[in-house]
This record gives sequence, structure tokens and C-alpha cells, in this order.
Amino acid sequence: MKVDRLVPAEPAKVWQVIADGWSYPLWVVGATHMRAVDDGYPAVGTRLHHSVGSWPVQIQDRTEVRACEPERLLELKAHAWPSGAARVRITLRPETGGTRVVMEEHAESGPAVLIPRAVQQVVLVPRNTETLARLESIVRNRP
Repeated sequence: MKVDRLVPAEPAKVWQVIADGWSYPLWVVGATHMRAVDDGYPAVGTRLHHSVGSWPVQIQDRTEVRACEPERLLELKAHAWPSGAARVRITLRPETGGTRVVMEEHAESGPAVLIPRAVQQVVLVPRNTETLARLESIVRNRP
């Protein structure tokens, strides 16, 4: 599922937020608590260790960097036990008026791959649209 948003800032400023692993639960809908960020994040192979869900019912999970091109691309493997894992690709493209942020997410393993794409879209498009809105708010208001 693919969503996009024009963020009124240069790619470097958007990247600062995306590359700050500690900010992840501030803009990613569903992530609620950051437990640890591997040194060197967002280098390929580094991980974010976070919780998903509301206390006291939280799942301790992780997200791993699969590809990284600073100020251009971040591809993640987001684990979401027990549903499986998803591939999340965030692309930044300079555009008149700012940066076009494109977010694509697809179930990659586990029971979630059995869910029809149309059903996944009903959940993922609104969630990821809100994720990009939160990202924009942080980018706009971070000093």
C-alpha cells in the first residue's frame, strides 16, 4: 500500500527526523515506546527496539534497516509478532515546495500475507497517511 505527502521542507530536514531512531514512536502510528536504538542507526542491519500497543498490553518488537541512502531512501523490515513482518519503504524526492515523502508497506511474512490486499489497504492507507502527517508536524516544528 502506497501513500505520499508533500512536506514543506528540504530532504535534509525530513531525513533528520527519519534518521533519529528515538523519534520513531512520535511519528509511526502504532509504535508506542522506544526501548533501544542500535549504534549507527540507520545503517543497514541496525535495529530499532520498540513496543507496539497500549500499556499494559504491549508487544516488544524490532524494526531492521534493509537499505539506506541518506536523504533519499530508507527501507525497513518491521516485525509485528504474531502477525509477521512487513517491508516498509520510505522515499524522499525533492519537489517544488518541499519534499515528496512516499511510504510503501507490504506484508512480507506470517499470517498477514494471507490477508487480501484490499483488506490490508483499508487498514494501512489511513494509518500510513496519519504517519506521514505526524512526520510533517515534527519536521515543521523541530528546531
